[in-house]
Amino acid sequence: MSGATADTAGTGTGAAAPAAGSGVPTRMVVHALVREDGTVDGGELYAVAGLLGMSDQQVRLCVKRLEAEGRFAVEGRGRRAVLRMAAGAGPGLPAVPEVEFVRHAYRQDRGLEPWDGTWHAFAFAVPESSRAARDSLRDALTGLGAAPVQGGLYVTPNAIGPYVRGHAAELGLPEALTCLTTRDLEVGGTADPVAVAARLWPLPAIAARYEPLLRLSAGPDGPDGQEGQGGQGGDRAAGAAALARAVALATAFSAAMLPDPLLPPELLPRPWPGAAARAAAARAWDRLRADAPAGGPRLFRLYAEAAG
Repeated sequence: MSGATADTAGTGTGAAAPAAGSGVPTRMVVHALVREDGTVDGGELYAVAGLLGMSDQQVRLCVKRLEAEGRFAVEGRGRRAVLRMAAGAGPGLPAVPEVEFVRHAYRQDRGLEPWDGTWHAFAFAVPESSRAARDSLRDALTGLGAAPVQGGLYVTPNAIGPYVRGHAAELGLPEALTCLTTRDLEVGGTADPVAVAARLWPLPAIAARYEPLLRLSAGPDGPDGQEGQGGQGGDRAAGAAALARAVALATAFSAAMLPDPLLPPELLPRPWPGAAARAAAARAWDRLRADAPAGGPRLFRLYAEAAG
């Protein structure tokens, strides 16, 4: 969805080759390599997963699980296999930010979404008999970036009201939800908006999550900083390395963006690492997409569109 590099040469990806043990989930690799026609090439999958520190056994087990879940149909075995995404399995990648929120973040970074000073508050009281629905509403609020002030009261500077009301209606809890806006919010004895934001959101932890994304976006080209070798085998190796970098970049982008409440720049420390990392990631995606082969993984298009 849901992110400076030097001029590139060779494979020209604008992101460093990921190291073994990069923390990328195997399932993410499979979904990331889905092409526009809904297929995953087995040879490409095993090559990219290997560069990301995964064993063949990990890949085989993951493919079997995805097949058992009905998400993919598998033709052939091992590196000769072709995985076909099942109808209704969903168009997106697992655990990635929604495109509209990614675009909102970039608009904030460019000064196109100035904060008007309004706080949006949400309160709810749901009985223990509807505990699952209550937990779902709470998770929706925190997932949208709202912070708890005290029991059953959440606040955010972003206008997320339509999303919250929609989720409450889906849960059958519209009458349990209270929504209000204010320009006069005092928390813990302070009314200064910057101080309130620092009190309610763990800003140092949020900023730290962008460090891996910035490193990956600004790293040298080629595996271990070296350009790929010529020839057909070298082309395949360079292509796999570029895909591995793309998957690692997408994973780091999601890991940073998903827990980010996307507070307005007016409430954040300056400079804010999130803005720098997103800008670097956008430039890396421009290069990744430019070098992506026709009919290649739709990962390039999805992230480039979100960042653009």
